[in-house]
Amino acid sequence: MDSTERPRGPRLEWTVFDSGSAVGPGPGIGPLLLAATPEGLVRVGFHAGPDRVEKTIGSLVSRLGADARRPPPGGEVLLAEPIRQLTAYFAGSLRRFDLPLDWRLSSGFHHQVLHELDRTVPYGTVVGYGELAARVGQPGAAQAVGHAMGSNPLPLVVACHRVVENDGGIGGFGGGVETKRVLLALEGVLPQPLF
Repeated sequence: MDSTERPRGPRLEWTVFDSGSAVGPGPGIGPLLLAATPEGLVRVGFHAGPDRVEKTIGSLVSRLGADARRPPPGGEVLLAEPIRQLTAYFAGSLRRFDLPLDWRLSSGFHHQVLHELDRTVPYGTVVGYGELAARVGQPGAAQAVGHAMGSNPLPLVVACHRVVENDGGIGGFGGGVETKRVLLALEGVLPQPLF
């Protein structure tokens, strides 16, 4: 950028977090895209391969009117604390994320449901889609809760993996059902795989 040019909008810092290295010998859940604005963490994305990262960052720049930059490893400013807390979570020593969140990618019913999930479903517990719908005053809206989980811009941190089917089934998950199983096993809800 020319020294006379001004940035287009707010800063968007992003990186790819290696969940595998955070858990030690286990496989983790693959690379995660993390993006933050000065307001807080704005996006967590699963399966952060180059094509998916490029598409997601392009979408964030467009939607937020932000200038994106990827700092060198260890040079993160906005993402330093999310990286620290995710590392602790995967190591089993963090049970509640305490991060500023930028909620601009979520609104209306979806935001209401995600906020309720974040506020009332702690580590190591699960809630049914229908029960979560009832908690936000919309009994019978289990399918809409499923859509809200699928649109969650902050999975892991706003733990949509803790939402399961009312009949005891694991339900779907934007990061894949196997990822959901790994996260629920990490939190002690499901047994760890034998191999």
